[in-house]
Amino acid sequence: MRHLFIVNPAAGRRRDSAALQRRLDRLSVPHEVVFTQGPGDARRLAEEAIAREEPVRLYACGGDGTLNEVVNAAAGVPFAAVTNVPKGSGNDFLKVFGPDFRKRFSDLEALAVGPETPFDLMECGDLLGLDVICCGVDARVAAGVHRYKNLPLVSGRVAYLLSLGEQVFHGLSQEMAVVCGSFHWSGSASLLCICNGRHYGGGFMPVPEAMPDDGVLNMLLIPEVSFATFARFVGDYAKGRYRKYPQYIIPMAGKSITWFAPRPLVAVVDGEVRESASFTVRVSEKKVNFFYPEGTTWDPPKV
Repeated sequence: MRHLFIVNPAAGRRRDSAALQRRLDRLSVPHEVVFTQGPGDARRLAEEAIAREEPVRLYACGGDGTLNEVVNAAAGVPFAAVTNVPKGSGNDFLKVFGPDFRKRFSDLEALAVGPETPFDLMECGDLLGLDVICCGVDARVAAGVHRYKNLPLVSGRVAYLLSLGEQVFHGLSQEMAVVCGSFHWSGSASLLCICNGRHYGGGFMPVPEAMPDDGVLNMLLIPEVSFATFARFVGDYAKGRYRKYPQYIIPMAGKSITWFAPRPLVAVVDGEVRESASFTVRVSEKKVNFFYPEGTTWDPPKV
């Protein structure tokens, strides 16, 4: 079995990189380490490893973006398995394994010999997602953060506040139509999220019962609400208490969903920004083998 660590040196802080290097130096399992140099490199390096057509474990060392690239390379490949060594600021997908995920997935010895299981993937155009796809004000804020962070002297927090202010100024909602099985809806919507995993945005867990291996997408639609109303229940939304607000939040579940609008919409797939007037998301025919430390579980939390 080949063990390949694909390290994103730009993820996390300098001390995170140093700590990872110390753990790699002590790792008893024979392994290789390669470094990304920019967007798309993690996928390319994973594809090159897979092209050798030999059993391989791919360690995405970085955040959710690094993991997404490696997952897209390894999807549907029976002899390849993927995991995420937390090095980013969020690592939202790993939160499905519980509050001590960072400690558990940083134990490289346990990770190297851990079990693996096939996880579902969400297909959105040419991109596969493992965790959460969102469309609405949260997606537009996330896209704006990417844009503002490129400005001189703008930190991540300042970029978030600038992007949030922009969306509040322009309005939370956009016109769209949504089709999910027999459910048809149209109107002005503030937010739509599709969950295979449970966490996104650094602190949101909208559907705590979502499971990455049950073949079902759990979805929430929030029709137009005022900023004051949204601010009143967003804390409960973030903690998965959507059932408290049937007057504001519509839950759905199924294997596919389509939404479209007269103007282009922004969607975020595991941190990757997409823009289109029409989106279809479905459970992919491909799965990805995901490995994890023995004894960890992705059972849903009690909310």
